[in-house]
Amino acid sequence: MASKEDSMAIPEIPKPNISSIKNKQLRNAAYRKLKIEKRKEKMKEKKKKKKEAEALGDKAPPKQVPKTIESMRIHDETMVNSLDEEVMQDEAQDEMSSYFRRESTPKILITTSDRPCSRTNKFCKELKKSFPNSEIYYRRGLDLKKIIPQAMSKDFTDIMVINENHKQPNGLVLTHLPDGPTSHFKMSNVKLAPEIKRVGEMTGHKPEVILNNFNTRLGHSVGRMFASLFPHDPQFSGRRVITFHNQRDFIFFRHHRYVFRNAKKVGLQELGPRFTLKLRSLQKGTFDSKYGEYEWIHKRHEMDTSRRKFFL
Repeated sequence: MASKEDSMAIPEIPKPNISSIKNKQLRNAAYRKLKIEKRKEKMKEKKKKKKEAEALGDKAPPKQVPKTIESMRIHDETMVNSLDEEVMQDEAQDEMSSYFRRESTPKILITTSDRPCSRTNKFCKELKKSFPNSEIYYRRGLDLKKIIPQAMSKDFTDIMVINENHKQPNGLVLTHLPDGPTSHFKMSNVKLAPEIKRVGEMTGHKPEVILNNFNTRLGHSVGRMFASLFPHDPQFSGRRVITFHNQRDFIFFRHHRYVFRNAKKVGLQELGPRFTLKLRSLQKGTFDSKYGEYEWIHKRHEMDTSRRKFFL
């Protein structure tokens, strides 16, 4: 028979609701205290699991894959393997094939929208330092369709157009010559070299190029466009490295140099600039916004239906 004490068990006291504390200082103090307690509990649980794994030895269960947006990505039918024969045949015939066969050397024309602000001009100058064999030309009201034949006559292989809004660089149009393709990117989070902490000094060496997570057919095409902007045979003695990292369809541009601490440790020092790109469209041929044939267009209301669906 249950005792009187058991039948009258005291219910658990609910945890205090921090948001109900009206005083801002007390609310912040309570939040910090709760955060510290949660961190201690998390570390305690982590140590407990580590001890259990050490005790079990070889019989310990395998580590679980953390659930991230990338790991929970919805499978895309257009995911490719670079060693696939069909992909290799397409690459041998696409517009960038001459570059990868070493038949052409990149030469980039960097230009802007009409009457660019000083920040956009500074950004273009830093791009010129980042991309070897590039030159800056100002538009002076000239239509982009008229720039393309002039650039081709001077043996440019690519045109890079920096657009701006409210005196901030906000777009990038990249056209591969002479037959395209043309890609249009939204640009955000632009930081110039002087705005980056502990920024390094840039040298004129040819950089090493790293392309991460361009896994679909569309991503593969975009990655090849980026790769074809840089000369062959990077000069590793300069320790420069440029990274295009795709994560959730945002392409992060970073420019670093290797810093060797000692014989075993190596670090990275950022050189700048820093920016983020988001693909808006990929068009066949050179720039033609009115009659051009588009391979892919980002349609926000139709495509952004799931946080786990990506296209690059």
